[in-house]
Amino acid sequence: MAKKPNEPQDYGTTGHSWDGIEELNTPLPRWWLWTFYATIVWGLIYVAAYPAWPLINGATQGFLGYSTRGEVAEDIAAFEAKQAPMNTKLVETELAAIADDAELLGYANSAGEAVFMTWCSQCHGSGAAGAVGYPNLVDDDWLWGGDIESIHTSISVGIRQPSDEDYLRQSEMPAFGRDELLEEGQIDEVVNFVMSLSGEAKDATLVEAGAVVYEENCAACHGDAGEGDIDQGAPNLADAIWLYGEGYDAIRETVYSARYGAMPAWNTRLSEAEIRAVATFVHTRGGGQ
Repeated sequence: MAKKPNEPQDYGTTGHSWDGIEELNTPLPRWWLWTFYATIVWGLIYVAAYPAWPLINGATQGFLGYSTRGEVAEDIAAFEAKQAPMNTKLVETELAAIADDAELLGYANSAGEAVFMTWCSQCHGSGAAGAVGYPNLVDDDWLWGGDIESIHTSISVGIRQPSDEDYLRQSEMPAFGRDELLEEGQIDEVVNFVMSLSGEAKDATLVEAGAVVYEENCAACHGDAGEGDIDQGAPNLADAIWLYGEGYDAIRETVYSARYGAMPAWNTRLSEAEIRAVATFVHTRGGGQ
């Protein structure tokens, strides 16, 4: 008569006993062992076939030569080949004429949105509404011009970048307080005058004196009436739009220490087609001139 398979005398015990209960030395099922051995063999084959072990300057490549980066590169190359005709047309078309071609305009806006979300939204916001220190691209207040050619130039050469060899976007405001160009009292006066151009001054008694300080130190760039100068990137001071924040303290800090906002030159990072696409996208958001 066959013995029951779970009786101690079939397998013996491990020698562990607790409260009279002994641990049987039961072997694992053969199907489980063979499955386990198969997974080990499969793992060794996989390690040899595909990139696996990290090295100092890379990783083992595997005898199949597979690369996830290579696969992505192939996909990108395939899409670029499909888009090549439209990109060529985008580059060869005058910027102002892109809007006249419905198909090209649609492509430029679609491609430009992708570029904007990848490279520009971190500063200007996903809706292009900007933030403190980062211009709003959907209003009509443009430091260096809001027509599509000017937007294209700003994107290409950036703002205050060493690579801007033609000095197109390099203007800087003097730090009137930090560099002791004006006395503390004069700074208070001119700040109150500037505030009066678009609203109420903090101290109306200083506005008249501030007008004199403004005329002697600020009007050359910002205009006699504070209307600004697009060609110099000098902001309009009479429209109540403040890039670095409104209010007495924010404006005073601008006069005292000046602002030197910068933007990368994208002509070294993006293709001409990508720059034209994102310029078109920005221009059609509603604020382009």
